[in-house]
Amino acid sequence: MSSVMDNVQPAVKKETQRVAAITGIGLILMWIIFGVLHGFMPQKVPLDYTVFLGGAAGGCVAVLNFFFMGLAVQKAAAATDEDTARMRIKASYSQRMLLQMLWVVVAIVAPCFHFVAGIVPLLFPGTGIKIAGIFHNKK
Repeated sequence: MSSVMDNVQPAVKKETQRVAAITGIGLILMWIIFGVLHGFMPQKVPLDYTVFLGGAAGGCVAVLNFFFMGLAVQKAAAATDEDTARMRIKASYSQRMLLQMLWVVVAIVAPCFHFVAGIVPLLFPGTGIKIAGIFHNKK
């Protein structure tokens, strides 16, 4: 019996784990900021289950988005012609954007999620990779 992860290249697994760690750090920082803001403005900034649930779900969507991108790049690299590879990347981009847009709608509409806490984590992977790149290049 083979696992879904058996066909995933080690580089995709490694980078997805790195992005998951970056997203986890971002979530913790976001929750701390929510806590501080809640201390100063308890009527305007909540600190309840909706903040934690929205953040956790948004973080999962962000990491899944990165993982799906890695799979698309892996499949595009294995393609024999350039047009097929380009088409796979475009299709993947469209599907991943749709996934994120659907999540944003759910985060805004569903009362069990705080919409800011659900949407902000989508920014963590890209921001974290850029910050890590700045510190990595200085070595």
